[in-house]
Amino acid sequence: MSDDESTDINDTDESAAVGVKLGSTRTVLDVPDGRGGRERHSVLTCLATYEDAITGEEKVLFGEEAAVEYPDRVRFMLRSGLPEDDDSVADAERFFEAVVDAHDVPEDSAVVYAVPTIDNEAGVENLKSVIEGSSIGQVETRSYPESLCGAIPAYGDELDAIDEVFVSVNLGSTTMEACAYRRGEQLSPFSTGSVTGNEVDRRIVAAVEEETQGRVHIDRTTAREYKEQHGDVYDFEPFTDVVQQPGGGSHEFTVDRGVQEPIDRYIDEAVDVVANEFLPELANDHMKPYQLALGRPIAATGGMACIPGLTEEFEKRLSEELDRDVEVVSPENPATAAADGAARIAARLV
Repeated sequence: MSDDESTDINDTDESAAVGVKLGSTRTVLDVPDGRGGRERHSVLTCLATYEDAITGEEKVLFGEEAAVEYPDRVRFMLRSGLPEDDDSVADAERFFEAVVDAHDVPEDSAVVYAVPTIDNEAGVENLKSVIEGSSIGQVETRSYPESLCGAIPAYGDELDAIDEVFVSVNLGSTTMEACAYRRGEQLSPFSTGSVTGNEVDRRIVAAVEEETQGRVHIDRTTAREYKEQHGDVYDFEPFTDVVQQPGGGSHEFTVDRGVQEPIDRYIDEAVDVVANEFLPELANDHMKPYQLALGRPIAATGGMACIPGLTEEFEKRLSEELDRDVEVVSPENPATAAADGAARIAARLV
């Protein structure tokens, strides 16, 4: 494609392309910036309602504002990865509409959204209803697997991954997904809820309590913040925090093993699942694509891949487990990669 053609797409058709990842922890929008380029917005997938002090009208806060101002009643409606019931669907609809309105996402747009590989047909249909029933996507709305969308930015600036045979591993909050792709076709899709970022958060809660000899009890939101702000496989540094005591006063404490050990355990478990569950199944069902895929880099995406050093350590331990050299690559920002890849597909569609 020539530079002129690329410019034309950015100035016209691509401006209507929108990528969406409605995630359990964060929702990401990849949208036109109004200047011929793209921009991404990432917000916590949560909302809180409150009563206007003057009018009595019910109002909605979403994202970080909701989590900070109303921690006692903030609702993360996609904790399991998908809207499970009528209440979570209603919350997700209000949340998503508030987000697209806040960021001026054009209604006259082609929307591609990433869908997790979860054996939950009702939940997937609920997610579809939330996005396809919103005000955006009036040109077209389609869904693609999250592990495919997230892998696209890992392999280059365009849509090269669509024409390749490769393995993608999505290290997400509510599920760990693995899948081989043959020119966009899913081969042996696999997912598990036993190796997740949420489980790491729960273990950090328990580990901090143990490390402080029961004097400190943090919630899962704080544990997630510890993981995201301080987690580092190779260069972790102990840090201090302060909690208020129930009877008054404060208590300062240091966190060391409370973050590192849960992350280290997560890597071991992720390697075990990929090496001893997913890859044998892939080899049994599709031997030739299995051989071709392992000759190319494995794409690691999702929130856990954002932890510094995790991709490199995952590559090292997976190579040792398989007794062969394996290369693992991640996109520049694994947490927003699915929306990025979805937006590129949307641009191709329009």
